[in-house]
Amino acid sequence: MIDTIFALSSGQPPAGIAVVRISGPAAFAAAEALDALPRTMRRATLRALRGQRGELLDRALALAFDGPATATGEDLVELHCHGGRAVVAAVLAALATVPGCRLALPGEFTRRALANGRIDLSEAEGLADLLEAETEQQRVLALRSAEGAISRAVQDWLSQVAMLSARIEVMLDYADEEDAGANDAEAIRSAMAALADQIDGAASAPPVERVRDGLRVVIAGPPNAGKSTLLNLLAQRDAAIVSPIAGTTRDRIEAPVVRDGRAYLLIDTAGLTQTDDVVEAIGVDRARQALAEADIIMWVSDQPSPHGEALHVHARADLPGRDHTPADRIGVRRDDPASVTALWEAIAAKAAALLPPADALPLRARHRDLCRAAVRALRDSPADPLLIGEHLRQARSELAAITGVDATEVMLDQLFGRFCLGK
Repeated sequence: MIDTIFALSSGQPPAGIAVVRISGPAAFAAAEALDALPRTMRRATLRALRGQRGELLDRALALAFDGPATATGEDLVELHCHGGRAVVAAVLAALATVPGCRLALPGEFTRRALANGRIDLSEAEGLADLLEAETEQQRVLALRSAEGAISRAVQDWLSQVAMLSARIEVMLDYADEEDAGANDAEAIRSAMAALADQIDGAASAPPVERVRDGLRVVIAGPPNAGKSTLLNLLAQRDAAIVSPIAGTTRDRIEAPVVRDGRAYLLIDTAGLTQTDDVVEAIGVDRARQALAEADIIMWVSDQPSPHGEALHVHARADLPGRDHTPADRIGVRRDDPASVTALWEAIAAKAAALLPPADALPLRARHRDLCRAAVRALRDSPADPLLIGEHLRQARSELAAITGVDATEVMLDQLFGRFCLGK
């Protein structure tokens, strides 16, 4: 028998209000055990919550929702209690004594919503991202996913695949008739190619991971060029040690920054040089690796940049003899905040082209891989109607996996392990 689960679903106490959620076949019985079951479904009712011995635990608003039209697809009760630690502990302890009830695991309410068809896998992934969102862009894209933007697109693609599959079935059923679908196979292949282009366009947009993880902005150049000073100016804190000694920075130093609703990961690197010092050589190798993984490169050097798309920075422009900034570089002075702002504006201009727009389909790496597999199946089909049907079946399977039709338990464990207790 399925357990009935309960947990605190709001923030940790103390708080103004604490929401305790109960879901499962014994949800109403659990509420009744605390004398908390409202007489009317879906209407908030003030109830006196009582323990096993009849003692008053709290006075709370109680709401009951009969399944399957609930957040989890099961009978569900919410108790809106006072948010003190002792109150919450007493209510949870009382629920734990009800037969068939247990404390929920992290993400278990949402996992039941997925199992009961209230949401699909892409919506659950979007909800996980929404719970972790720290910037405005992260919130906007995660909310689009949680609200079903990916699901709707996939359903549209699946509908088109289903229509093409139906046309192939008609061709095969009437293959013995003269003139039956003589030119339809090529028309179907043409429609498959058009659908492949549509899916490929969505999968080829800038990756949403750059919004979630932050754009990697790598500061690179020779030793003692002012890279660490630049990192500290951009991060507005002493993230890196600064000294006049060349080679002070020997490893990558990372500083996450949120600016204008975007997440960045600033990375200071060891100076690029030839060296016989074993430790320094490791730092140089890591600097080159960081450059290979960079979204944006800031080249800090008086020498021309070897990276054509890099922002060429004229650092330490406040020092004697460096007050002239070449036209092809961005001058930065420690005594001039406006120069740092100008560099941030240049970074933001590059970032705009690397990040998905707010109305983009927020496809994760898993979604993009499945989309590309579907695209290959749609584009690579031979002319034989039987093989066309098989390629359509493959495309349908890949697209359906986006919304979790064939999700494995391991995948689900990894996803819902990201959720907090009570969600």
